[in-house]
Amino acid sequence: MDTENPDSTQERRKIIHVDMDAFYASVEQRDNPEYKGKPVVVGGTPEQRGVVAACSYEARKFGIHSAMPAAQAYKKCPKAIFLKPRFTAYREVSAQIQDVFHQFTELVEPLSLDEAYLDVTNNQEFSGSATLIAKQIKKIIKEKTDLNASAGISYNKFLAKIASDMDKPDGLFLITPEQGPEFIKTLPIRKFHGIGKATEKRMNAVGIHTGNDLLQKSLNELVMKFGKAGHFYFDIARGIDLRPVNNKRERKSLGKETTFSEDIGDTGEMFKVLDELSNSVARSLFEKQLVAKTITLKVKYADFESITRSRTIEKPTQSASNITKLVKELLKDTEAGNRKVRLLGVSTSKLQEKGLKGIDKTEQMDLL
Repeated sequence: MDTENPDSTQERRKIIHVDMDAFYASVEQRDNPEYKGKPVVVGGTPEQRGVVAACSYEARKFGIHSAMPAAQAYKKCPKAIFLKPRFTAYREVSAQIQDVFHQFTELVEPLSLDEAYLDVTNNQEFSGSATLIAKQIKKIIKEKTDLNASAGISYNKFLAKIASDMDKPDGLFLITPEQGPEFIKTLPIRKFHGIGKATEKRMNAVGIHTGNDLLQKSLNELVMKFGKAGHFYFDIARGIDLRPVNNKRERKSLGKETTFSEDIGDTGEMFKVLDELSNSVARSLFEKQLVAKTITLKVKYADFESITRSRTIEKPTQSASNITKLVKELLKDTEAGNRKVRLLGVSTSKLQEKGLKGIDKTEQMDLL
């Protein structure tokens, strides 16, 4: 891969983003051959409150996706096979995959159990071809785990991440420095990694629907509309992302938030959202082998005033029910209900690493 970047500020790098295909569901189909070719949903059960953690490609054809309530997934496909997650099995496979990555570089930045960035700039195997290295990584993963991975190759993290989604499943997609700027111009905003539904809606409201629309906006305009994130949006519209692959990243906090399309005033509806956010945060904590001592609720009112409420607990947790209970209590200490709310967020901090042996089994079962 030619690493000459058309932008003089861009580093000369070769970045690979590897993402396992429907990871949890694929492990279940591998370990249970009778599930192959069938719609498999891993996560909560339809009878209990919970969400979809992952689903097979067969289930996706029915419109099922991660973070969807399990009851809704059942309505879309009553014949789907609903399974509780087996995180011990997923983590064992993840360790095998990580071993494969480290055969090619020490610059590995895991994002979760099933995806990671790799910087192979200085790897001279296959004549230094990042594409051939990625192909070999996929081959070894398949041989070791009998699972498929998709890989995206480019000159920065932003484009490598997008590339890995372009040809799933079992995909391999390259975006060269020459292709990058033009590729971004034609890309719909909804496909930009890091731009969720709420931000997409805000961008659409100011005429931004594609990368080319984003390119036309000045830095001042973007900062005025989107705050600090405006700097990032300005750069990625030009194919610039100088973030390094960080193999020693220490996570200080972990959270999830959502902005409503319309302000809400019903606390019952807010509690449902907090359930979903807490489940998502708990799942991420478990995947990253972390527990948290501080739980924080973020509320942004209709007039854009933001407040936070936090509680530090004695025993660190990664339990969805513990987090949900705390944030609901914290919500009562706000004006939510009396004032309409446009955003809710749940975050955790004072994070600690925690092995499976040290975690209460009741907490492990309570993730989803």
